[in-house]
Amino acid sequence: MTKGFLHHIEINVANLQETVQFWEGLLLQIGYREFQKWDRGRSWKLANTYIVFVQVEEKYAKMPYHRKHIGLNHIAFHAQSREQVDEMARKLKSQGVKMLYEERYPYAGGNGHYAVFFEDPNRIKVEVVSP
Repeated sequence: MTKGFLHHIEINVANLQETVQFWEGLLLQIGYREFQKWDRGRSWKLANTYIVFVQVEEKYAKMPYHRKHIGLNHIAFHAQSREQVDEMARKLKSQGVKMLYEERYPYAGGNGHYAVFFEDPNRIKVEVVSP
């Protein structure tokens, strides 16, 4: 156990199948491996940290997520290189993923902060940052 490191993140999603289609390739590309799989959820793990997606209960499905409300704003992952960030940006755009701050890519996070920003199917903002 490493004191202070993130253990896991669990996110309720509107459509588990759509979410898995979106996240699986991204997580595998940055080094995660499949960890758990059950009817209403999936998880991927990297070292001692894992990310979980769970199908939201029907009674809570009517209230859509928005990152500007109280709660999670975004998730950021390390990339191996600027080339990997560029490759991901090209791939995501070609798949029709909603890209964020395209007019400022790759420095939308500020000078010297090389990253791509986009939304998952639930409108959760995701960032992949080069070293």
